[in-house]
Amino acid sequence: MIWTTFRIAVRQLSRNLVRTGLTSLGVLIGVAAVIAMVSIGQGARQAINDDLASIGQNLLFVVPGSGRGPGAQATGRPFREKDLEAILQEVVGVAAVAPSDQQPGTAVFEELSFSTTLTGTTNAYLDAMAWELADGRRFEEGEVVTGSDVCIAGETVVEELFGDASPLGATIRFGELTCRIVGVLEPKGQNSFGQDQDNLLLMPVRTFQRRLRGHRDVAMIIVSAHDGVDSSRVQEDIERLMRQRRHIREGADDDFSVRDMAEVLSMLDGVATILTGFLAAVAAVSLLVGGIGIMNIMLVSVTERTREIGIRLAVGALARDVLLQFLMESMVLSGLGGLLGIVVGILVAWGASAALDIPLMVDPVTVVLAFAFSALIGVVFGFFPARRAARLRPIDALRHE
Repeated sequence: MIWTTFRIAVRQLSRNLVRTGLTSLGVLIGVAAVIAMVSIGQGARQAINDDLASIGQNLLFVVPGSGRGPGAQATGRPFREKDLEAILQEVVGVAAVAPSDQQPGTAVFEELSFSTTLTGTTNAYLDAMAWELADGRRFEEGEVVTGSDVCIAGETVVEELFGDASPLGATIRFGELTCRIVGVLEPKGQNSFGQDQDNLLLMPVRTFQRRLRGHRDVAMIIVSAHDGVDSSRVQEDIERLMRQRRHIREGADDDFSVRDMAEVLSMLDGVATILTGFLAAVAAVSLLVGGIGIMNIMLVSVTERTREIGIRLAVGALARDVLLQFLMESMVLSGLGGLLGIVVGILVAWGASAALDIPLMVDPVTVVLAFAFSALIGVVFGFFPARRAARLRPIDALRHE
């Protein structure tokens, strides 16, 4: 019975393929939009997670200035080298502590130049940021202590200044100072925000302080916690320690801040989830519009086929047979739109992921729910026209011109 009704519905709809296609178009667009928006949103979330993971796990940044609250301070007293030692020795769960200070400028080698950023730090920076070397070596202990003129280059700097040649041992100039390249970092590529992570130079912090800053202040402290350690607890311990070392009275605002990358990740993930849900909800509206289009066409179809309905009722067809017939046609329309919408949605998501350089993540649950919703649209919006057809009186239907 159901199979026969389905075949009749398909045959009836195939008589006017253009109208059938246009009627299904609304549902197609709705399903495709929902699948594409959710897939792009999840791909963006995964890209952000991958970027943060590439920076380093359980990472915290300690910077001068509170940066939040009514008494926020944009700047604060810089840190000292002993602050780094205190964090490493007194805070439980810390894996690495590195100083960091940056200076944008131009790196020059012979007649070539390239804009980059010079970072003064130690070998602990590589540990904290989960950065390996592609060639060469790390800073030697003596080079860090004495402040030697050596540096480690990122992949982008090497490509721009040296091309395919090895940069090891070469001397480059950065502003008024020079340094000899002793190592090359493994490339990390661009992050989701379009920033080239490989466009940098690392220099011993003592060299950076002496040659560029003229003092021993530490602009920022990078802290990496051990795997499995609760970074929020490490953050609390660092805040407590720094308040003690900076002699901040109880109840007074901090003149520094500790930023936990786990909090940043959670915030970005929450924002991405909300935006993805919002976009999916907006896209789902087109499904309702498509349902209204199906109901409109089915009402027109009932009017056009009134005599056919009268003949079927006159020769013994039951009202429920007519109801099922028109309901099946409505479901075929919505189902066709749903199936094509799945294909189009996946293709759009694939194209967007390639263009935006994010992972392609098509959620099977979203696909099933979108198709199920399209089928439900067919039932809901097709029921009224089907019931109207089933309630026609045979004699009135036969008299219809």
